[in-house]
Amino acid sequence: MKRILLLGGTGDALVIARRLGADHIYSLAGLGRTPGDLGCHVRVGGFGGVAGLKAFIEAESIGLIVDATHPYAAQMSRHASAARALQNIECWALRRAPWQPQTGDDWREAAEFPDIVHTLVPYKYPLWTLGRQPLAHLDVIPPSQHWTIRCLDPHPGTARATIIGARGPFSLDGERALFDAQQTDVLISKNSGGAATEAKLAVARERGLPVIMLQRPILPSVEREFSDTHALLNALEVWLHPHPLFDKTP
Repeated sequence: MKRILLLGGTGDALVIARRLGADHIYSLAGLGRTPGDLGCHVRVGGFGGVAGLKAFIEAESIGLIVDATHPYAAQMSRHASAARALQNIECWALRRAPWQPQTGDDWREAAEFPDIVHTLVPYKYPLWTLGRQPLAHLDVIPPSQHWTIRCLDPHPGTARATIIGARGPFSLDGERALFDAQQTDVLISKNSGGAATEAKLAVARERGLPVIMLQRPILPSVEREFSDTHALLNALEVWLHPHPLFDKTP
């Protein structure tokens, strides 16, 4: 039986996982909620680097790695590419297209966290949508600023930071209300692509607010890249033939 190891943690990955049968494995880093209604096996936690991932692939007789991790999960993507080369199997990747600036956008690219902090100096109420990363910097918030940090899970706030645990998709009206409530004057974002979290960019555009966009990391080459789940699922059907993608056996 051909076995798939799906590296996930995104909404797109979950769409694919819901189509996998019991012979396949969905791997999560463990930072978010673990779905309990999947037909495939769910594995949570790290592998222990390239060597650990190679050993897991060998032990589980994996025939194909599907990298559907977040576009900024570069280390996992690099490990997957390296391990697949050592095991002489293929790695396919789902890589959504990045957002592109539109008329009225004021985007300012930043290569890393210190660049973002430097660019924020003139502003008072930044809205951070980078996930957990800003939580490690709560003790360096300038007295002139109050940060709003939105990440997957709630965390205690501070006198100069409001932390919101929330998961997309986010609506346009909901994002407008958030910007109003937090008096947002600058948005910090990853260029994740996709529709689930795009509304924040539309609100920033409406209000003429700057967006500090963290640059995407360079990801390793793989055997096949897909920009949408539909095309990837079709390719998986072909790869698994004559076995079905979804095992309907009770």
